[in-house]
Amino acid sequence: MIRTRVASIVLEPLSKAVATATYSHAAFRHSSSTPASSHFLRRNFSSTGIRMSNTMKALVFAGKGQPALQDRPQPTILKSTDAIVKMVKTTICGTDLHILKGDVATCDTGQILGHEGVAVVQSVGGGVQQFKPGDKVIVSCITSCTSCEYCRKGMPSHCVDGGWILGNTIDGTQAEYVRIPHADGSLHPMVKGATADEQVMVSDVLPTGFECGVLNGKVSPGNSVAIVGAGPVGLGAMLTAQLYSPSKIIMIDLDANRLEMAKTMGATHGVVSTAGTDVVAAVKALTDGKGVDTVIEAVGVPATFELCQEIVALGGTIANLGVHGTKVDLHLENLWDRNITITTRLVDASTSPMLIKLVDAGKLKTAGLVTHTYKFSEMGQAYDTFGAAAKTNALKVIIDF
Repeated sequence: MIRTRVASIVLEPLSKAVATATYSHAAFRHSSSTPASSHFLRRNFSSTGIRMSNTMKALVFAGKGQPALQDRPQPTILKSTDAIVKMVKTTICGTDLHILKGDVATCDTGQILGHEGVAVVQSVGGGVQQFKPGDKVIVSCITSCTSCEYCRKGMPSHCVDGGWILGNTIDGTQAEYVRIPHADGSLHPMVKGATADEQVMVSDVLPTGFECGVLNGKVSPGNSVAIVGAGPVGLGAMLTAQLYSPSKIIMIDLDANRLEMAKTMGATHGVVSTAGTDVVAAVKALTDGKGVDTVIEAVGVPATFELCQEIVALGGTIANLGVHGTKVDLHLENLWDRNITITTRLVDASTSPMLIKLVDAGKLKTAGLVTHTYKFSEMGQAYDTFGAAAKTNALKVIIDF
C-alpha cells in the first residue's frame, strides 16, 4: 500500500508559531526570516507574493527493486520540535539497496528513502532552540529526542520517538523537502573548513564506521585490523581507525579498484577475495599466523561473517557493521575457547560533533569517498550506478538538488 501524507495546518498560539525563510539554492544563501506571527498567512507564498507549489519531487520505495521518482506533498510542521529543511545534497546508502531488496521489514512501500545529506532550514517549530530558518545543516541519520531512557544511555539509535526513522519509518532525505523531528538533537551546523560533499559523509558513513566498527571493535595503537568490505562504510571505518594508530589495516573486498583506493586513504594492505584466493591464508600470512585483533564486518552477508570468524585472533573482536537480511552461522564449535568478543550496534551518531570538528580541521579526509555526482532528476541513473558499483567503481554518489 502506498502511503501518501496529506498536509494539514494546526494553528498554534503565536508564541509557538513557526518561523520560515526564503532560500536561493544556487548561491546557498538565505534571506532574513519571516516574522513568526505571519507564518500561517505567508507559508505558501514566495517573497514576491506568488503562490508556491505545495508539491515536491521525491524518490519513493515503490516496491521490491522499484525506486520511483514521484510527486509528493511538501512536508509541514507537525510538532513544535520539528524543522522543515530544503535539501541541498543527499546520497544513496547501501541500506537503501537493502530496503529495495526487501531486507528491511520496517520500511513500507510508499516511503521516501534516504537518511543522509546537507540542507538549509526552511522553518522551525516553536520548541526548536538551536536552529533558525536559513541555517545550513548536516542531517543526522539518527533522530534523537535527547531525553528518553535510551537517549540518556547514549543509545539514540533506539530513541523511543526517533532512532533510524528517516527513510525507514518516516519520509527521508531523497526529496526536495524533509521534516526533521526533534531538530535540536538531529541536526548539526555545517562548518566552513570542508566542502558540502565532504560534510555529507558525517550524516552516516563516518559515525557508522567509527562507532559500530572502530569503537565496538576496540581498535587500539599497534593492533591489527581487518575490514571485510571496502564500500563507503567500510572505508569510513578505515579512515577513523587511523585515529587509533593500528599497526595494520587490511582491507578485504572483491573489487581490486576499491582496494587500491583504500590504500591511497591509509590502508596498509589489500586482499582481493575472488574465487581461488585463500583469504584466510593471506591474512594469516600478514599477521604471523595469528589473525587480526579486530575484524570489522562491513558487508552484511553470511559468507563475510563466516570469514570474520576464521581470521579473528585469540582474544580478538568481531565488530558487525553490515546490515544482515538473512541468518548467519555462528561457529561456536570453533570459537568457544578463543576468548573472542562479537559486537553488534546500530549507529547512534553520538560522535558526530567530534567527527565534524575533525573534518573541519582537515584531520579526516573524506573527499576520496565521492566518486559520482548526479542531479536529483537523475536519481534513476544514480541508483543504477551505485547498485552496479563493481562495474562503475562507485563509492558515494552525491545527489545535487
